[in-house]
Amino acid sequence: MLEKVFDSQRLPVLDRVEAWRDITASALIPNEFVVDRAAEFRASLRAAELGGAQVTDLTYASMTSRRTPRLIRQSDPEMYCVGLILRGQQVIVQDRCEAPLGAGDLVVYSTSHPYAAAVEAGRDTAASVVVQVSRAMVPVSSNRVDRILAARMSGREGVGGLLAGFLTHVATDTVPYRSADSQRLGGVLVDLITAWLAHHIDGADQTPTETHQHVQFLEIQDFIRRHLGDAELSPATVAAAHHISLRTLHRLFHNHAHGVTVGSYIRRQRLAHARRDLGDPRLSTRPVLAIAARWGFLRPADFTRAFRTQYGITPSDYRSQAHFKTGTQNSAPGTPG
Repeated sequence: MLEKVFDSQRLPVLDRVEAWRDITASALIPNEFVVDRAAEFRASLRAAELGGAQVTDLTYASMTSRRTPRLIRQSDPEMYCVGLILRGQQVIVQDRCEAPLGAGDLVVYSTSHPYAAAVEAGRDTAASVVVQVSRAMVPVSSNRVDRILAARMSGREGVGGLLAGFLTHVATDTVPYRSADSQRLGGVLVDLITAWLAHHIDGADQTPTETHQHVQFLEIQDFIRRHLGDAELSPATVAAAHHISLRTLHRLFHNHAHGVTVGSYIRRQRLAHARRDLGDPRLSTRPVLAIAARWGFLRPADFTRAFRTQYGITPSDYRSQAHFKTGTQNSAPGTPG
């Protein structure tokens, strides 16, 4: 999904730092850089627009950077930058706040305030995903957001976990998206960032109702994906787990899943995971019945019927075709269909 914009390996060693300064100034924002080992400098940058937000995946060697008052006076796009650290140790300082960051941490900083950042990657490279979004797109008071600039926040749980998971998926997904899909995903991303910021400044009252609903829908999707193997998973159990009525749950899916019902979403997710396992050569000796049960299908006939309806082929025939293409023989017992 993200398109490669820069790779230092394609350039002569002596040109890499200057080229990195230029590309980040145009793709992100202008900064001043100091690189201790310029001869060993490595970096890469991939980027994509999602609606009104830009997502950038970066790798870079140890360095320090600064956004100075002079650079801000020259040009300020008035954006928030949300960073997810994937690898390496980093520190960012803004408005007298300092955030020591490691893998899995999130941070927000502003292009309108001076900041300094330091990266320690050793002989390797550090990595992060950065989202740039206009302040005007985030319906939370900028004065309140300023209170949490350069604060270390977890991307492992809660709304932060949802945001980090979304960014990680965007950074690793290789499937191209249509323009309409990018617009929708951009809206989801801005909603997640809004809810995440509001959560950390106790500003939930300032988060629009639609944002609450988006986040609740994403939390429910995440819950369903984590419980697909539970044969008891149903719209009723999903609603109960989130302390909402069945009517509210169905309304959420009607508004955010483009006509897909809760039950059909659960079934499609189970079938997609089962098909993935059936096509995995490493699972060629696992019985089809076991794969079906792993994803909540306890009755072979129900699994075969649902699989054939969804994909136009029985589970056993799909497995045989998939493994024939990879040269893997399937001798798994207990094969329905």
